[in-house]
Amino acid sequence: MEYTNNPILVAQATEIEKATFYRKTYSHVALGVAAFILIESFFLRSETIVNMMLSLQGYSWLLLLGGFMAVTWFAQNLAYKTANKSQQYLGYLLYIVAQALIFVPILYIAMYYGGGPQMVMQAGIITAGMFLGLTAAVMLTKTDFSFLRTGLTVGFFIALGLIVAGVVFGFNLGLWFSVGMVILASGSILYSTHQIKNEYSTDQYIPASLSLFASLMLLFWYILRIFMSRD
Repeated sequence: MEYTNNPILVAQATEIEKATFYRKTYSHVALGVAAFILIESFFLRSETIVNMMLSLQGYSWLLLLGGFMAVTWFAQNLAYKTANKSQQYLGYLLYIVAQALIFVPILYIAMYYGGGPQMVMQAGIITAGMFLGLTAAVMLTKTDFSFLRTGLTVGFFIALGLIVAGVVFGFNLGLWFSVGMVILASGSILYSTHQIKNEYSTDQYIPASLSLFASLMLLFWYILRIFMSRD
């Protein structure tokens, strides 16, 4: 991480300090999900926002994706590279808003042209279950998941290349791409949780929350796509 305002690593902290850090981290993830739901509900009720997002096709969608990546970079810098809690919260909130915006098309289509709110709820429950299971796999074992870093980096670059190619050449990436992305997102949760457990300091619960929230949203996106592919 970029700052060491509190030099105590979670791995070296007392059990009470660890418990406090994990409580703050996962409560902030839960608050992030709650904020996402509230903001998403507002966006989905806005005809202007829905129509704008649904109109994005092809290269315009790539431009949006590029903008999302830029906002992600900026938000992560606010959260990761400063010890100022206000800036960290600003980065986290900015990222949640960006996620809510980019989710508008897929959630609108799922709710009104797919399986409806019930399908979205089912995808959310499966996402939460997988997230908890993957978290437990790291927290309750001594497995070193740091080896995932290289594979995740390569995997995300390949995925990005396939997404761009799909838009440029007009082909559907299909079900198996979504399955592959679920695997990649699961690996990201394992790696992020391992980092939080071993490389973060006890005052970095907001950056830790953002990291986990990002992986959680990626997992939810592609689980929802798999559900939608059945209809």
